[in-house]
Amino acid sequence: MSLDLSKDTQTDRLLAAAIYVSSFFTTFIGPLVIWLIKKDESPLVDHHGREYFNFIISYAVYAVICTVLMLVLIGFILIWLVGAATFIFTIIAAIKAFEGKEYRIPFVFRIL
Repeated sequence: MSLDLSKDTQTDRLLAAAIYVSSFFTTFIGPLVIWLIKKDESPLVDHHGREYFNFIISYAVYAVICTVLMLVLIGFILIWLVGAATFIFTIIAAIKAFEGKEYRIPFVFRIL
């Protein structure tokens, strides 16, 4: 899927980046409000909103798997890796959104 980036404004890019940045303060509500308000008006915001929520769903599943794996001790290491990946990929996605670029976060299930 390729976005038509010719119509994106500075505001669209800021709002797309705000989806990721607001997730550090409110994981669900902030990004959801931004996405629901602007998804019909901006393909960039819609793309990054969908990407963010697919990301949250996927990495929540990974965290649950790590929690179960704590019974065999490997989960204690893996949960730190999942947490670090979540933080790093959120920052990268915010930067790409601000640049107005399409970005697909690695290891994400495409549900939405």
